[in-house]
Amino acid sequence: MISLTSSAIDHLKSLIAEKQAAPGTGLRLSVEKGGCAGFQYVMALDHSKEGDAVYEQEGVSVIIGPDSLSYLRGCEIDYVDSLADSGFKLNNPNAARSCGCGTSFEPQPTEN
Repeated sequence: MISLTSSAIDHLKSLIAEKQAAPGTGLRLSVEKGGCAGFQYVMALDHSKEGDAVYEQEGVSVIIGPDSLSYLRGCEIDYVDSLADSGFKLNNPNAARSCGCGTSFEPQPTEN
């Protein structure tokens, strides 16, 4: 399950409206190798594809591909707007550690 804070929901609705995105557009969240901690978050507006997990909350959706799902299960997505930084931030229970900027993480070790 992926959850969004009210701030993230409001910003995502605003972003979709601003971009005049087609109906069914959601926030695609994925993970790829890179960043200062080993893996980095990638976000973009997109539509779901076959095999994607789609989480809907208060009229917006988060789309996660099957390759990223194990790294993101249980995440909370927030939107922060402060003098120092603004953007979507993830609280990821699957991260052993995150970098200072919050855009990359090291996953928890897998059990054999």
